Amino acid sequence: MPTALVTGVAGFVGSNLADALLHRGYTVRGIDNFATGRQQNLNPLVDQAEFSFSEVDICDADGVAERMEGVDSLFHQAAVPSVPRSVDDPVTSTDANCTGTATVLNEARKADVETAVVASSSSVYGSSEQLPKVETMPENPESPYALSKHYTEKLALQFSDLYDIDTVALRYFNIFGPRQDPSGAYAAVIPKFIHLMLDGEQPVIYGDGEQSRDFTYIENAIQANVLAAEGEVTGEAFNVGTGGRVTVNELVESLNSQLGTEIDPIYDDPRPGDVPHSHADISKARELLGYEPAVSFEEGLEHTIDALRSA
Repeated sequence: MPTALVTGVAGFVGSNLADALLHRGYTVRGIDNFATGRQQNLNPLVDQAEFSFSEVDICDADGVAERMEGVDSLFHQAAVPSVPRSVDDPVTSTDANCTGTATVLNEARKADVETAVVASSSSVYGSSEQLPKVETMPENPESPYALSKHYTEKLALQFSDLYDIDTVALRYFNIFGPRQDPSGAYAAVIPKFIHLMLDGEQPVIYGDGEQSRDFTYIENAIQANVLAAEGEVTGEAFNVGTGGRVTVNELVESLNSQLGTEIDPIYDDPRPGDVPHSHADISKARELLGYEPAVSFEEGLEHTIDALRSA
């Protein structure tokens, strides 16, 4: 039975990934410092016999090393997320996402971990007009967060060249789903809009709403992580999306349809660092990983609404 370490396990992606790995037969260790993770995300995990948790900061080399011993696969999800947050506080984002990644990967190397899958971001592409985004395009990170994710993936892929560890970086395209925090100034757009509209409140759109995103349900991101860890590919970065895109205005329309509401959004000035369009070419992941999105945008919205209604 393989042993996996999931960093950021109290976060949205990390907790869902840990759950999936446990169901797949892994022994799972999780670490988190609760800077952005939530205790409630761990509740479905803590009573499972093959899961263990330690409150550890990814910049704490000794703490990470203790949890890394005997690990077969590392899934590095821990990060300080959000472009706006990084613009407001670039130091915290850089410390966690750059120094933390270097610390985690170095301890994985010293512990002879076989495979490391790290979470990157579609934000590394920047705002170039070419769509869809393909991995051969030049990267142009336009925010401290995007720059930190660019560093995360480049360091991980460099490790596959320098050391005896297989690494893959996954460029997430707007992952959404259950356990994603709907509140706070830096909440992601889908859970935030659902939360507001369930209460009859108007969501705020920054810009004209014609900016588009390749909104990708969490189950698809988990599939990509498992395929990357269990496959034979190393030293590569992959887009993880659906291969489609939806405008923010269309998102509000879909939410009104599913919620049975007629709520108009409020429009405000665009935010610095936000890119106008995000759309993944997933042909490389299809070809080399066998990745195929299993849950559509509309179906994912339905699952996410149900989860927030019952929260």
